[in-house]
Amino acid sequence: MRRLAVTLVVVVVVVAVSLIALRHHAASSETTTTTSPPSSTTTAAVATAPLTGLADPSGQAGQRPALTVKVENTPEAMPQWGIDQADVIYEEIVNGGITRLAAVFNSHAPTKIGPVRSVRPTDEQVVFPLGGIFAFSGGAPYALAAIAKAPVTLVDESSAGAAMFRDPNLLAPHNLFAVGPSLFTFKATPIPPRPLFAYRSPSTRVVGPAVASVTVPFPSIYPETWTWDAATGSWDRTIFGQPGITGTGVRESPVNVLVMWVNYVNGVGTFTSYANLLGTGPVTLFSAGKEVQGTWSRGPSLSDPIVYSTTSGKPLALTPGQTWVELLNTGAVLSVHH
Repeated sequence: MRRLAVTLVVVVVVVAVSLIALRHHAASSETTTTTSPPSSTTTAAVATAPLTGLADPSGQAGQRPALTVKVENTPEAMPQWGIDQADVIYEEIVNGGITRLAAVFNSHAPTKIGPVRSVRPTDEQVVFPLGGIFAFSGGAPYALAAIAKAPVTLVDESSAGAAMFRDPNLLAPHNLFAVGPSLFTFKATPIPPRPLFAYRSPSTRVVGPAVASVTVPFPSIYPETWTWDAATGSWDRTIFGQPGITGTGVRESPVNVLVMWVNYVNGVGTFTSYANLLGTGPVTLFSAGKEVQGTWSRGPSLSDPIVYSTTSGKPLALTPGQTWVELLNTGAVLSVHH
């Protein structure tokens, strides 16, 4: 009996051990057969903002048109609002020899832009290849007739609704401001706008003389100085002898200053004067602390974009970021400090 009991115990132990071994083998087999295959990852392409050449990870710039806002540029207009967030700013000479800005937005939509002022004949020349929305306070009949020919959605103070407002703490006419997000609700094409410039890659060096500062000699009290800031990689703006500081306390400092010499038809500073942006002329780019000479050309149609080239005929490549375009009268001489 004792021998039988011992035998039974041995049999039970052997069976138990065998079951454990089988379970372990099954578990090992299951782990092996269910191992996940190596995963593959793909990097999604990052969109690029058409008017700055900068990355646009949200894709916002590609989903809306250009918005051009006419901004006053007199001492009474200071501080200006929202221009630090513009993709491109055109500075033009208007009647009386003063300058006005056409600030083009696409990447950003500031909630306060201005002071907003009237349309001028040069604006037709500027916005024709851009299309989109054109916001202004009003204008004389000859200026309204010019902008009416451009392929833009016109929004003035009378039609803007909540997209413009008057600041009661400021004196008219220097107190009208635009609301970027509200202006972008107006329908306009094309979406997105066509690029205006070619841009260099981070690995491409800008070749040209080093520049410490440059003064653009607009008439009367309107000369503007741009000083290279190596720390920010941009050009600090000085006007009326004061730093260009926006209403939000930001120093206006674009990465590119592009000076175009243009013919002002009917003379500089007259009421019907406008910058002729058809044809060809010299251009100087200030970018990455350097000065690069070149030419601009456009035509035969205003719908054609302006083409910028180096003196050797290659595309003039800008640094990605904000660009300030100075429409300087033919024959004016820059004051460049190296």
